[in-house]
Amino acid sequence: MPENSHFYEPANGHGLAHDPFNALVAPRPIGWISSKSRDGVLNLAPYSFFNAFNYKPPVVGFCSIGYKDSVRNAEETGEFCWNLVTRSLSEAMNESCAAVGPEVDEFVLSGLTPEPSRVISAPHVAESPVTMECRVSQVLRLKGADGQETDTWMVFGEVVGVHIAQHLLKDGVYDTAAAEPVMRGGGPADYFTVNASNRFQMHRPG
Repeated sequence: MPENSHFYEPANGHGLAHDPFNALVAPRPIGWISSKSRDGVLNLAPYSFFNAFNYKPPVVGFCSIGYKDSVRNAEETGEFCWNLVTRSLSEAMNESCAAVGPEVDEFVLSGLTPEPSRVISAPHVAESPVTMECRVSQVLRLKGADGQETDTWMVFGEVVGVHIAQHLLKDGVYDTAAAEPVMRGGGPADYFTVNASNRFQMHRPG
């Protein structure tokens, strides 16, 4: 590392105007999670700690700092949906992250439509061009290196149903750029999207 690099040990603070951790691991796909409580109350919330973790079976996961409604619903019902956030849906996604009580339906709050799913009972966002219906496979409470439990839960789900808008399939290949996915960046308000000008191709050796 160059001598002029900024080094810090997270346990002792970063010494900067804003914690850089989220910005360093970025941009990150957004886990826009729709779920339904055991009593039938709908919930929709975005999580910036989200990704895919396995091919067969396909597994995705989101991480919640605090035991929030999405985690509770997923654990109680064994189901959740992931919904792609596109540039045109970014404002609605932002509305759905408002800090409201568990009795509030974020679909109504953000003006979105809950669409019945095909395999599970939790609905997905009708306006989103790509959604994944998931059954919970694991819920883990994260621990630090010292073995102490954190106030953070990781929810993994096996994808059991996938919806893809036809206009995003070109000759049988999903066109990532055409979807204009929105991803979380660093700082308090930074987001990024993808378009065709960002694309380059590189094939694996051998």
